[in-house]
Amino acid sequence: MVRGKTQMKRIENETSRQVTFSKRRNGLLKKAFELSVLCDAEVALIIFSTRGRLYEFSSSTSSINKTVERYQRKIKDVCVNNNGIHENTQILKDGDMSMTKRIEQLDNSRRKLLGDELDPCSIDELRQVENQLERSLEKIRARKNQMFKEQIEKLKGEEKCLLEVNKRLREQYQIERQHYLRDEDLEVVAEKREEEVETELFIGRPEKQKR
Repeated sequence: MVRGKTQMKRIENETSRQVTFSKRRNGLLKKAFELSVLCDAEVALIIFSTRGRLYEFSSSTSSINKTVERYQRKIKDVCVNNNGIHENTQILKDGDMSMTKRIEQLDNSRRKLLGDELDPCSIDELRQVENQLERSLEKIRARKNQMFKEQIEKLKGEEKCLLEVNKRLREQYQIERQHYLRDEDLEVVAEKREEEVETELFIGRPEKQKR
């Protein structure tokens, strides 16, 4: 089956966007690893998710900082060349502007989720914020229910163990009680035998003999 060509634009559905990010991130990390092994290249890869989570890969045995420092030294060497100064500076400026814009977007999104600065928002923007909050609540409730289930299963397991301990104690009590009653029966039998022996003896004044 021939797959359709993916359009290079932002995926609007959050779930699909997260799934695509996870798959392509893993693929990119795998390619970086293969490139470093097959071509003996020094590779460093840094990825930030939309939620600010960091993913990185480094072929350096020490850390990714070694590759970053090497990159910074290389940039400085390239900047010595007048032809490369303007281009690299512009690239860095564009990267800084893009990063600043992204940070502002994330900060605005965070404030909206907290219920602040909602006055300038349109109906569609408010609906998006509402949908995002509802999805977050669904995840929170699902996690809470899962924790409740796990706690209930744990308590059931503890209850089962206590019932087994109680059963063993009852059985042990019955055995000890039987031994105790058996000992008491033996004592009663011994007492009866002593009483029978005592009744055969004559107690009192002897009778006078007849002439």
